[in-house]
Amino acid sequence: MSAGQRITGICLCVFITFFPWPAFSTDTANHSATDHENDNALMGVGAHFAWILFDAIKADLETKVGRNVILFGENSMLGAGCNAGIKAARQATQSRETFGFVCCPLSDEELEKEQLIIYPLVKEPILILAHKNNPVNNLSSDQVRAIFRGDLTSWADVDGMNKPIVVVTRLHCKKRPGHWKTILPNHKEFRQERLNVSSAAAMVQRVNDFSGAIGHTGATWKFDAKDRIKIISVDGFRPTAENLRDGKYPFYRQLSAITNRNPSPDVVKLINEAQVGKAFRKVAQQYELLPLNPMRQTSPAIPTNAAVQ
Repeated sequence: MSAGQRITGICLCVFITFFPWPAFSTDTANHSATDHENDNALMGVGAHFAWILFDAIKADLETKVGRNVILFGENSMLGAGCNAGIKAARQATQSRETFGFVCCPLSDEELEKEQLIIYPLVKEPILILAHKNNPVNNLSSDQVRAIFRGDLTSWADVDGMNKPIVVVTRLHCKKRPGHWKTILPNHKEFRQERLNVSSAAAMVQRVNDFSGAIGHTGATWKFDAKDRIKIISVDGFRPTAENLRDGKYPFYRQLSAITNRNPSPDVVKLINEAQVGKAFRKVAQQYELLPLNPMRQTSPAIPTNAAVQ
């Protein structure tokens, strides 16, 4: 993906977040048929890693609700993705049917303050990244934490090459629980001498740039064939759904959909399909994600696992 594409996506996400729905055309007199279809679309906004899931099953969701679905979040940056999703959920009405998706759990306090319903989707492994030229293929969870904390500063400390460790972090949503906090619980505990990045794309680029780098990102990130990156095992276990389920892989975050407390029936139907549908299960399997809801046996009108918290 080019830098231009990333910037365009970011601008679109920010535009949709701050301007009223359905402001897709500056000339309402020249609306095309597509514009009219979009006027009746359901719109989802939020974090990139949850966007991946919704985008992959977009056609199935549209079939389920019989309406177009427009999704923004392909290129969300630090502070924009989850916050944009919350804003889209909060501002939804019965005539302006929007929902959000987030890559971090939300606290009970935030859910109450923003008057939101959260719909858990999956647990996503957080990958520990290193340069492909690094001979280290496995670290203990204690070693990973010690590296990010700054207690270990050379790869020689973990039987690797005699080269300084370059710590790369993306510490987004600092006030929310979960996500990178499964590595260290507070941003202040991370090593001070580190590279902070504002997007997942920048994270991958920095690990590409430095042979001594270590970083972290979600399992739904789509790596390029040219990336010089490897995924490190932790405690001898790969970041898989099975290892998450068995409690063997320690680093993960929760991807969820969110709505306000009066969502439209079609938005509820769409999210329910994302939670328990067959197409969603295939995408979860592709990215080694652990679904958080039982697979649907029947087709309930209301998602029984969506709870006001």
